[in-house]
Amino acid sequence: MTKTLSSTGVKPWQAGALLAGLGLAASYFYVRAKTKQAEAENPPQGRFVKADGVRLHYVERGSGPVLVLLHGNGVLASDFRTSGLMDKAAEHYRVIAFDRPGFGYSERPRSKVWTPQAQARLLHHALQEIGVDSAIVLGHSWGTLVALSMALDVPDFVRGLVLLSGYYYPSLRADVPLLSGPAIPVVGDLMRYTISPLVTRMLWRPLTKRVFSPQPVDARFRELPVWMLLRPSQLRASAAETALMVPSAVALAKRYPELKVPVVVMAGTKDKIVDFGHNSERLDERLPESELRLQPGVGHMTHYAHPDKVLAAVDEIAGRVGESVYRRNPQAEALARASESGT
Repeated sequence: MTKTLSSTGVKPWQAGALLAGLGLAASYFYVRAKTKQAEAENPPQGRFVKADGVRLHYVERGSGPVLVLLHGNGVLASDFRTSGLMDKAAEHYRVIAFDRPGFGYSERPRSKVWTPQAQARLLHHALQEIGVDSAIVLGHSWGTLVALSMALDVPDFVRGLVLLSGYYYPSLRADVPLLSGPAIPVVGDLMRYTISPLVTRMLWRPLTKRVFSPQPVDARFRELPVWMLLRPSQLRASAAETALMVPSAVALAKRYPELKVPVVVMAGTKDKIVDFGHNSERLDERLPESELRLQPGVGHMTHYAHPDKVLAAVDEIAGRVGESVYRRNPQAEALARASESGT
């Protein structure tokens, strides 16, 4: 006859705890294996620079006026490559896209609270290390807070801003308590090395659908390696930025009128992540040198929906600050080569 738990002296709660422990152990080893696999299949594609003791990874393409790209929460610098924006911009600009602290292959020391201001300071120093003395800065989503901080703190360095789908003013956010868990010390560490990556992977399809809605998820976005985004280090950075979102907007909002650089503010009118009226329209009204460009029927991922329009906004900023942008004309180049060869 099979022994019952009571007859073996094992109490139900002890058995439950044992099973939970085994489940967490199995999750830990699975997450570790998937993390190693993701990093092996997706090694760093760019270069590294050390600034203020922090090692940062960045990708650089093209030549011309410098354009710095700052990605949103939860993704990598390569998000700009898969959207097509980086390659298009590299035809006219020297494009530098950072993995922001804690994302991709960039470090995020736990000894510091990585507010937008702290990230802006670090990235400014990193850009100086690689020989950049001024730049147009483009930020998407959470990256807009870093871009704004950089323009406010070092206005002589930032020539102009292009802000995509940004969160600029505080509001009640249900996602903050729901998604900030992995940033909590100890408990969060346990979560992000075990259950958080698995839960997020199960929810990946509805999460990405909401980000792109009402448009379908762009096929190019699926090129991003999902498990690179679910690594424990990246989940901690993402959760921390979710927790910092509202207080960061509170701290920055009162400073927006101080901006002295030209700005193009872009947003989708169907954005389900950030309300464009409360944020983009309001920001445009309060900036001295701003132009608002709304994208009707577009969701949060404006750079996927219309990368050409985003690049046109960059070109406008370049023109306003006196940067000459060389535009390639393949037909004219072919005629010139034919003329030189005598054919």
